[in-house]
Amino acid sequence: MDCLVNLYAQPLATLAARVEITEATIRVALPPEQHIIKDWVRRHFSEYWVSEVTAAMAHQPPGCLIAVVEGELVGFACYDATARGFFGPTGVAEEQRGKGIGLALLSATLQAMKAQGYAYAIIGGVGPVDFYSKAVGAVPIPDEGEDIYQGLLRLKPAQEAQP
Repeated sequence: MDCLVNLYAQPLATLAARVEITEATIRVALPPEQHIIKDWVRRHFSEYWVSEVTAAMAHQPPGCLIAVVEGELVGFACYDATARGFFGPTGVAEEQRGKGIGLALLSATLQAMKAQGYAYAIIGGVGPVDFYSKAVGAVPIPDEGEDIYQGLLRLKPAQEAQP
């Protein structure tokens, strides 16, 4: 399911104020860091997300924001990766979850999209709809069972070699 976020609505401004206290530094990723970010995303998430980071980093300015704590990468968020106006993918290191870093990444990324002229953002393939609804007022978009990822090529599990 995809969700729609109004980037001019009050929940976005409220969220920005709430996440100011996070210990992570949230900033736009720099192109020379791309290999570090992609390796980290590969280790913590998936090769599919590495592909989306690659697409997001190809924009100027890059459509990838990162969260850093004490010089260490702990999270990322992308936009305009799979499609224009799309937020995601986003992820936080497991040991850093529950500290507001994901909310801070969400807030900073949506603010970046707004600064680039977007009035709305689409959160594609939302898992926790309630999370995004409460955080930024996201509303589900009726999809009739179809979305942008329909027909996505998937790797088949490796089969054992036959003797």
